[in-house]
Amino acid sequence: MNSVLNWVVQNWVEIVGTVLGIAYIFLSIKQNILTWLLGLLTSMLYIYVFFDAKFYADMALQVYYVWISIYGWILWAKGSKKESTKEPIHVSRTSSKQYLELAIVAFSLWVAIYFVLKEYTDSPIPIGDSFTTSLSIVATWMLARKLIEHWIVWVVVDFISLLLYLYKGLYPTSLMFVIYTGAALWGYFEWKKDFNSSNSDDLTNEDLKLKAEKKAI
Repeated sequence: MNSVLNWVVQNWVEIVGTVLGIAYIFLSIKQNILTWLLGLLTSMLYIYVFFDAKFYADMALQVYYVWISIYGWILWAKGSKKESTKEPIHVSRTSSKQYLELAIVAFSLWVAIYFVLKEYTDSPIPIGDSFTTSLSIVATWMLARKLIEHWIVWVVVDFISLLLYLYKGLYPTSLMFVIYTGAALWGYFEWKKDFNSSNSDDLTNEDLKLKAEKKAI
């Protein structure tokens, strides 16, 4: 019993971060704006956790998460303005142009982060750490814009992250990423249902914009 209590005391930051992180993912599935508050708190805790575990790219990613949580909160609260009305941001599909742009950004980040980790840190798994970090940056931006395909990116990121954290002995975090992987699949189908109910003709944001312009003409 004492050993368990000692472990809890020694790892309380990671445990609290795990609980908040699990709550964060479920709120994001429900498109609840409070997901950004929990994301902010989780990221602040995990800056310490990943620094201690020498996952430097993931640590830097948490700093990015702090910023993107503020950005996402403002974006979801502000919504989209149409003339004198204000509407919430709706779930949409990623356009072909966005796919290409995001792929280029993700690959560029992967190469850059890997180089930094390999040359300037003692990261034990630089290629895996940099890969999940680059995709996470892209996926979180997609979440802020409510692009449905961000859930597919998270399935890949969460599963690979799970293997990395098991390797490093971060067991509460590993448990969180088991849940994250399943929740990402659930989130995709939940958002897809919401998208289908709002856009029966299966249009992207760009398609909707073009359709509106043609209608105005």
